[in-house]
Amino acid sequence: MLDEAIDWFVLRQSQYQRLPLSPDGYYRSEVFPGLWLDPAALTRFDLATVLQVLQEGLASPEHAAFAARLPQAASANR
Repeated sequence: MLDEAIDWFVLRQSQYQRLPLSPDGYYRSEVFPGLWLDPAALTRFDLATVLQVLQEGLASPEHAAFAARLPQAASANR
């Protein structure tokens, strides 16, 4: 039986650990700033809210700073 839950795991010190929800109830990626997921909306198939939360994350200052670093990182790896 499915528990209708979304679990997000992160690799820390060679072990996978469950990522805690933020105070607003979202998962916020530790690797990709601005990648936010509303697991409650996803489990009730409320895709409009899932998309809204994702767009909020992509509009965050953390994501803007991350995106600004990408060209520098790409040129450093050439």
